[in-house]
Amino acid sequence: MSLKVKFWGVRGSIACPSINHIGYGGNTSCIEVNANGHRFILDAGTGIRGLGREFSKDGISDVHILLTHTHWDHINGFPFFEPAYDPNATVHIHAGHLRRSGGIQGVLAAQMDNPMFPVPLSAMMAKMRFEDFQVGRAFDLFDDVKIVTAPLNHPNGSTGYRIEFDGLSACYVTDTEHVPGTMDQNILDLIKDADLVIYDSTYTEEEFPAKVGWGHSTWNEGVKLCREAGVKQLAIFHHDPDHDDKFMKNLEAEAKAEWDDVIVAREGMEIEL
Repeated sequence: MSLKVKFWGVRGSIACPSINHIGYGGNTSCIEVNANGHRFILDAGTGIRGLGREFSKDGISDVHILLTHTHWDHINGFPFFEPAYDPNATVHIHAGHLRRSGGIQGVLAAQMDNPMFPVPLSAMMAKMRFEDFQVGRAFDLFDDVKIVTAPLNHPNGSTGYRIEFDGLSACYVTDTEHVPGTMDQNILDLIKDADLVIYDSTYTEEEFPAKVGWGHSTWNEGVKLCREAGVKQLAIFHHDPDHDDKFMKNLEAEAKAEWDDVIVAREGMEIEL
Protein backbone atom coordinates (compact mmCIF):
# COMPACT_ATOMS: atom_id res chain seq x y z
CA MET A 1 0.00 0.00 0.00
CA SER A 2 1.53 3.30 -1.05
CA LEU A 3 0.67 6.89 -1.85
CA LYS A 4 2.58 8.32 -4.80
CA VAL A 5 2.76 11.84 -6.19
CA LYS A 6 4.10 12.73 -9.64
CA PHE A 7 4.66 16.30 -10.84
CA TRP A 8 3.54 16.95 -14.42
CA GLY A 9 3.64 20.75 -14.10
CA VAL A 10 5.37 22.80 -11.38
CA ARG A 11 5.34 26.33 -12.78
CA GLY A 12 3.01 29.17 -11.80
CA SER A 13 1.45 32.04 -13.77
CA ILE A 14 2.45 31.03 -17.31
CA ALA A 15 4.17 28.12 -19.02
CA CYS A 16 7.88 28.57 -19.82
CA PRO A 17 8.93 26.43 -22.81
CA SER A 18 12.48 27.71 -22.59
CA ILE A 19 15.94 26.19 -22.66
CA ASN A 20 16.55 27.98 -19.35
CA HIS A 21 13.66 26.14 -17.65
CA ILE A 22 14.43 22.53 -18.63
CA GLY A 23 15.96 21.47 -15.32
CA TYR A 24 12.91 22.21 -13.16
CA GLY A 25 10.23 22.29 -15.84
CA GLY A 26 8.12 24.85 -17.63
CA ASN A 27 4.59 23.40 -17.56
CA THR A 28 2.02 24.90 -15.22
CA SER A 29 0.38 23.22 -12.24
CA CYS A 30 -0.66 19.58 -12.59
CA ILE A 31 -0.03 16.70 -10.22
CA GLU A 32 -0.91 13.02 -10.45
CA VAL A 33 -1.76 11.12 -7.27
CA ASN A 34 -1.70 7.31 -7.15
CA ALA A 35 -3.26 5.77 -4.05
CA ASN A 36 -2.50 2.08 -4.55
CA GLY A 37 -3.96 2.12 -8.06
CA HIS A 38 -6.50 4.92 -7.63
CA ARG A 39 -5.01 7.55 -9.95
CA PHE A 40 -6.40 11.08 -9.93
CA ILE A 41 -5.34 14.62 -10.77
CA LEU A 42 -4.74 17.88 -8.96
CA ASP A 43 -5.19 20.92 -11.24
CA ALA A 44 -5.30 21.17 -15.01
CA GLY A 45 -2.45 23.45 -16.03
CA THR A 46 -0.45 22.72 -19.18
CA GLY A 47 1.11 19.65 -17.55
CA ILE A 48 -2.23 17.83 -17.89
CA ARG A 49 -1.71 17.36 -21.62
CA GLY A 50 1.08 14.83 -21.10
CA LEU A 51 -0.73 13.24 -18.18
CA GLY A 52 -3.88 12.83 -20.28
CA ARG A 53 -1.96 10.95 -22.95
CA GLU A 54 -0.52 8.71 -20.23
CA PHE A 55 -4.00 8.01 -18.84
CA SER A 56 -5.27 7.12 -22.33
CA LYS A 57 -2.31 4.80 -22.91
CA ASP A 58 -2.95 3.09 -19.58
CA GLY A 59 -6.67 2.69 -20.28
CA ILE A 60 -7.88 4.83 -17.39
CA SER A 61 -11.47 5.70 -18.26
CA ASP A 62 -12.80 7.02 -14.95
CA VAL A 63 -10.95 10.24 -14.21
CA HIS A 64 -11.17 12.64 -11.26
CA ILE A 65 -9.70 16.14 -11.47
CA LEU A 66 -9.59 18.25 -8.28
CA LEU A 67 -9.14 21.95 -9.02
CA THR A 68 -7.71 24.43 -6.54
CA HIS A 69 -9.20 27.33 -8.52
CA THR A 70 -9.72 28.50 -12.09
CA HIS A 71 -7.04 31.06 -12.86
CA TRP A 72 -5.63 30.27 -16.29
CA ASP A 73 -2.40 28.62 -15.20
CA HIS A 74 -4.46 25.96 -13.41
CA ILE A 75 -6.99 25.19 -16.15
CA ASN A 76 -5.52 26.13 -19.54
CA GLY A 77 -4.33 22.58 -20.19
CA PHE A 78 -7.85 21.21 -19.80
CA PRO A 79 -8.94 21.73 -23.46
CA PHE A 80 -6.02 19.45 -24.44
CA PHE A 81 -6.88 16.64 -21.98
CA GLU A 82 -7.21 13.57 -24.20
CA PRO A 83 -9.53 11.40 -22.05
CA ALA A 84 -12.19 14.14 -22.14
CA TYR A 85 -12.69 13.42 -25.86
CA ASP A 86 -13.15 9.66 -25.34
CA PRO A 87 -16.86 8.68 -25.46
CA ASN A 88 -16.08 5.66 -23.27
CA ALA A 89 -14.58 7.77 -20.48
CA THR A 90 -16.09 9.57 -17.52
CA VAL A 91 -14.42 12.75 -16.27
CA HIS A 92 -15.33 14.16 -12.86
CA ILE A 93 -14.35 17.80 -12.27
CA HIS A 94 -14.32 18.80 -8.59
CA ALA A 95 -14.13 22.43 -7.42
CA GLY A 96 -14.85 24.13 -4.11
CA HIS A 97 -14.60 27.84 -4.86
CA LEU A 98 -17.50 28.39 -7.30
CA ARG A 99 -20.50 26.92 -5.51
CA ARG A 100 -22.06 30.38 -5.03
CA SER A 101 -21.03 31.87 -8.36
CA GLY A 102 -22.36 29.62 -11.08
CA GLY A 103 -20.26 26.48 -10.70
CA ILE A 104 -17.28 24.96 -12.43
CA GLN A 105 -19.03 23.93 -15.65
CA GLY A 106 -19.70 27.51 -16.69
CA VAL A 107 -16.11 28.59 -16.16
CA LEU A 108 -14.65 25.73 -18.19
CA ALA A 109 -17.22 26.30 -20.93
CA ALA A 110 -16.38 30.02 -21.07
CA GLN A 111 -12.67 29.24 -21.42
CA MET A 112 -13.46 27.16 -24.52
CA ASP A 113 -16.03 29.53 -26.04
CA ASN A 114 -15.58 31.82 -29.05
CA PRO A 115 -13.47 33.82 -29.59
CA MET A 116 -11.03 32.36 -27.02
CA PHE A 117 -10.91 28.77 -28.30
CA PRO A 118 -12.19 27.02 -31.45
CA VAL A 119 -13.35 23.76 -29.80
CA PRO A 120 -16.29 24.08 -27.37
CA LEU A 121 -16.73 22.14 -24.15
CA SER A 122 -19.60 20.28 -25.83
CA ALA A 123 -17.07 18.65 -28.19
CA MET A 124 -15.73 16.64 -25.26
CA MET A 125 -17.47 13.31 -25.78
CA ALA A 126 -16.69 11.81 -22.36
CA LYS A 127 -19.41 11.74 -19.75
CA MET A 128 -18.66 14.97 -17.89
CA ARG A 129 -19.53 15.22 -14.21
CA PHE A 130 -19.20 18.70 -12.67
CA GLU A 131 -19.11 18.46 -8.88
CA ASP A 132 -19.12 21.72 -6.92
CA PHE A 133 -18.51 21.05 -3.23
CA GLN A 134 -18.50 23.38 -0.24
CA VAL A 135 -14.90 24.26 0.58
CA GLY A 136 -14.02 23.36 4.14
CA ARG A 137 -15.78 20.03 3.99
CA ALA A 138 -14.35 16.51 3.62
CA PHE A 139 -15.50 13.80 1.23
CA ASP A 140 -14.54 10.31 0.08
CA LEU A 141 -13.12 10.29 -3.45
CA PHE A 142 -12.93 6.49 -3.29
CA ASP A 143 -13.85 4.07 -0.51
CA ASP A 144 -10.33 4.25 0.92
CA VAL A 145 -9.29 7.77 -0.19
CA LYS A 146 -10.49 10.70 1.89
CA ILE A 147 -10.22 14.32 0.76
CA VAL A 148 -10.16 17.12 3.34
CA THR A 149 -10.45 20.70 2.06
CA ALA A 150 -9.73 24.19 3.36
CA PRO A 151 -10.14 27.73 1.96
CA LEU A 152 -6.97 29.55 0.97
CA ASN A 153 -6.16 33.27 0.80
CA HIS A 154 -6.17 33.99 -2.93
CA PRO A 155 -7.99 36.42 -5.25
CA ASN A 156 -11.31 34.81 -6.36
CA GLY A 157 -10.75 31.97 -3.88
CA SER A 158 -8.72 28.78 -3.86
CA THR A 159 -8.96 25.38 -2.18
CA GLY A 160 -6.29 23.47 -0.28
CA TYR A 161 -6.47 19.66 -0.31
CA ARG A 162 -5.39 16.96 2.10
CA ILE A 163 -5.38 13.41 0.70
CA GLU A 164 -5.58 10.62 3.28
CA PHE A 165 -4.98 6.99 2.38
CA ASP A 166 -3.98 4.00 4.53
CA GLY A 167 -2.56 6.18 7.30
CA LEU A 168 -0.62 8.37 4.85
CA SER A 169 -1.33 11.98 3.99
CA ALA A 170 -0.26 14.42 1.27
CA CYS A 171 -1.38 18.05 1.15
CA TYR A 172 -1.62 20.39 -1.82
CA VAL A 173 -1.58 24.04 -0.75
CA THR A 174 -1.47 26.46 -3.70
CA ASP A 175 -2.30 29.30 -4.48
CA THR A 176 -2.24 31.14 -1.15
CA GLU A 177 -0.84 34.36 0.31
CA HIS A 178 0.42 34.56 3.86
CA VAL A 179 0.22 37.52 6.21
CA PRO A 180 3.72 38.23 7.56
CA GLY A 181 3.99 37.46 11.26
CA THR A 182 0.77 35.40 11.32
CA MET A 183 0.43 31.71 10.52
CA ASP A 184 -2.69 30.75 8.59
CA GLN A 185 -4.74 28.55 10.93
CA ASN A 186 -6.70 27.02 8.05
CA ILE A 187 -3.44 25.73 6.59
CA LEU A 188 -2.04 24.59 9.94
CA ASP A 189 -5.16 22.54 10.58
CA LEU A 190 -5.11 21.06 7.09
CA ILE A 191 -1.44 20.00 7.09
CA LYS A 192 -1.07 18.83 10.71
CA ASP A 193 1.30 15.82 10.90
CA ALA A 194 1.16 15.31 7.12
CA ASP A 195 3.76 13.15 5.40
CA LEU A 196 4.13 15.62 2.51
CA VAL A 197 3.04 19.21 1.90
CA ILE A 198 3.26 20.77 -1.56
CA TYR A 199 3.29 24.51 -0.94
CA ASP A 200 3.01 27.70 -3.01
CA SER A 201 6.52 29.15 -2.96
CA THR A 202 6.25 31.54 -5.90
CA TYR A 203 8.26 34.43 -4.44
CA THR A 204 11.38 34.93 -2.42
CA GLU A 205 11.24 36.95 0.78
CA GLU A 206 12.82 39.86 -1.11
CA GLU A 207 10.22 39.71 -3.91
CA PHE A 208 7.17 39.25 -1.70
CA PRO A 209 6.56 42.86 -0.47
CA ALA A 210 6.09 44.14 -4.02
CA LYS A 211 3.63 41.31 -4.77
CA VAL A 212 1.26 41.62 -1.80
CA GLY A 213 -2.29 41.08 -3.01
CA TRP A 214 -1.26 38.79 -5.87
CA GLY A 215 -2.11 35.70 -3.81
CA HIS A 216 1.16 33.82 -3.40
CA SER A 217 3.68 32.90 -0.73
CA THR A 218 7.33 32.00 -0.09
CA TRP A 219 9.25 28.82 0.70
CA ASN A 220 10.31 30.42 3.99
CA GLU A 221 6.67 30.61 5.07
CA GLY A 222 6.17 27.02 3.95
CA VAL A 223 9.02 25.89 6.21
CA LYS A 224 7.53 27.79 9.18
CA LEU A 225 4.09 26.25 8.65
CA CYS A 226 5.43 22.73 8.19
CA ARG A 227 7.65 22.87 11.26
CA GLU A 228 4.80 24.22 13.36
CA ALA A 229 2.42 21.51 12.10
CA GLY A 230 4.83 18.59 12.45
CA VAL A 231 5.04 17.88 8.71
CA LYS A 232 7.61 15.33 7.55
CA GLN A 233 8.49 16.81 4.14
CA LEU A 234 7.90 20.05 2.22
CA ALA A 235 7.88 20.32 -1.58
CA ILE A 236 8.50 23.83 -2.93
CA PHE A 237 6.05 24.40 -5.80
CA HIS A 238 4.47 26.92 -8.23
CA HIS A 239 7.78 28.39 -9.36
CA ASP A 240 7.74 31.93 -10.73
CA PRO A 241 8.33 32.01 -14.51
CA ASP A 242 11.20 34.46 -14.00
CA HIS A 243 13.02 31.91 -11.84
CA ASP A 244 15.11 30.01 -14.37
CA ASP A 245 17.19 26.88 -13.67
CA LYS A 246 20.15 28.82 -12.32
CA PHE A 247 17.92 30.78 -9.96
CA MET A 248 16.08 27.63 -8.83
CA LYS A 249 19.32 25.77 -8.16
CA ASN A 250 20.47 28.55 -5.82
CA LEU A 251 17.02 28.69 -4.19
CA GLU A 252 17.11 24.92 -3.64
CA ALA A 253 20.50 25.12 -1.91
CA GLU A 254 19.30 27.97 0.31
CA ALA A 255 16.12 26.13 1.28
CA LYS A 256 17.97 22.88 2.04
CA ALA A 257 20.37 24.79 4.27
CA GLU A 258 17.37 26.13 6.21
CA TRP A 259 15.58 22.77 6.62
CA ASP A 260 16.85 19.40 5.49
CA ASP A 261 13.32 18.06 4.88
CA VAL A 262 12.74 20.38 1.90
CA ILE A 263 12.72 19.40 -1.76
CA VAL A 264 12.08 21.52 -4.83
CA ALA A 265 9.44 20.06 -7.14
CA ARG A 266 10.69 19.30 -10.65
CA GLU A 267 8.65 18.24 -13.63
CA GLY A 268 8.68 14.44 -13.82
CA MET A 269 9.66 14.01 -10.16
CA GLU A 270 7.91 11.20 -8.28
CA ILE A 271 7.56 10.91 -4.51
CA GLU A 272 6.43 7.70 -2.85
CA LEU A 273 5.18 7.89 0.73
